[in-house]
Amino acid sequence: MIDAHIHLEQYENIESSIEKWKEAGIQKVVAVSNNLASSYKTLELKEKFSDFILAGVGFHPEKGLPKEADFQEWQRLVCQERDKIACIGEIGLPHYELEQLPTSLEQHIDFLKRCLHTAKDYMLPAALHAVHDKAEIVYQLLQQETPNLSAHFHWLKAQPEVVRQITASGYYISLTPEVCYRHRDQILASMIPNEQLLIETDGPWPFDGPFKEKQTTPLFLSNIVSFLAKEKNRNKHIIEKTIVHNTLQIYG
Repeated sequence: MIDAHIHLEQYENIESSIEKWKEAGIQKVVAVSNNLASSYKTLELKEKFSDFILAGVGFHPEKGLPKEADFQEWQRLVCQERDKIACIGEIGLPHYELEQLPTSLEQHIDFLKRCLHTAKDYMLPAALHAVHDKAEIVYQLLQQETPNLSAHFHWLKAQPEVVRQITASGYYISLTPEVCYRHRDQILASMIPNEQLLIETDGPWPFDGPFKEKQTTPLFLSNIVSFLAKEKNRNKHIIEKTIVHNTLQIYG
């Protein structure tokens, strides 16, 4: 199994954790970044665990816009370390923190365009934070600015029509452990074509339901696959194989 979206650099005891995860059948993780410093740290981890980590570098939209100097340095980093980078991410538009940020949505849209063009220039997929009404805006930006760019909508929350547009355009969508206990995510699961389905934890973000008060790790992926096998009436190993294939198609 591959965790398609995790903030690996936020974990403690990473080396021992990775060994534990490997023993449990986790093949790789897509480790995304939140800012310039986080991008550097993710790439340092990539150096140390090269076979396990697919590295993403980016600016989390809920954290605010970076200084121009940081963005320019980040672009140089992408250029210099292109062969170690699997995606540009996490990038997208703020939703939860938008009212608290000192910048407008229009400014964030302009910045996202720059990030998408960086992804296009270096032929890297985009790992996207685009939820609720922002999902349609990001979808339209992809179509207008970088129509041939591969993209992954992580932890998607969007109206059914927007989900249909996203899947019709060939983009990937991932499910989180919420699918095991939340009806909204179960509806989403039924809408994602098998060949565009990924799974993720967004760790160390915490979850409720059967995962309440447990540290989020890639070990939760097994629960997602078990749920999908039951819901789709398909063999668990076939689902695992399909999802691993999908993840390597976009990030491998």
